[in-house]
Amino acid sequence: MQKIVLLRHGQSVWNQENRFTGWTDVDLSEQGRQQAVRAGQLLRRHGYGFDIGFTSVLKRAIKTLDITLEEMDLLWLPVQKSWRLNERFYGALQGLNKADSSLQFGAEQVQRWRRDPHEAPPALTRDDPRFPGHDARYQHLTARELPLTENLSQTLARVLPYWTEQIMGAIRSNQRVLVCAHGNSLRALVQYIDHLTDAEVTQLDIPCGVPLVYELDNDLNRLRHYYLE
Repeated sequence: MQKIVLLRHGQSVWNQENRFTGWTDVDLSEQGRQQAVRAGQLLRRHGYGFDIGFTSVLKRAIKTLDITLEEMDLLWLPVQKSWRLNERFYGALQGLNKADSSLQFGAEQVQRWRRDPHEAPPALTRDDPRFPGHDARYQHLTARELPLTENLSQTLARVLPYWTEQIMGAIRSNQRVLVCAHGNSLRALVQYIDHLTDAEVTQLDIPCGVPLVYELDNDLNRLRHYYLE
């Protein structure tokens, strides 16, 4: 049996302000830092150790992973960062307050944008300052890889190659893996691992800073999963 731990980053300052974040590189709130500390303490108390970490290129996930590993005295651990583990790209909603967006576009429409796997928010234009093509960390991406908006299915389409090639490769080589990412990139991944229907993933919510453990059989199929308490 193999185990892999998935961890959503701690609360960010925009989570705290109820704003759509997406690829905007906002920091952790103080509560988010404490959630990361607690995640590390939980993992250490339950006897977990790791050989490698995976995270996105956004500081709220990177810092959550660093704080968690520091609590475990594992800051020396090798870590791979990839844009493929970034949060879902929320297009023209990025930076907007969620409650204000519901008033502007209607609560039902905003809920579909947030939860329906096939509904994408309004797209940005390439001259918008929020377009990731202006950010140095994405200079290596092709025009097709740079999003203007994303739905959950599109998020899964970019996460899945990294999961199968890099993360699963580490598991197959018997490395103990910790993945620290984002609410929607992890939702997409959980939908794939657990074979969730669209209706089921619509109801799925992954809490900030709570380690989610997956136990896998020798063929890396899911046996069970649970949150550490």
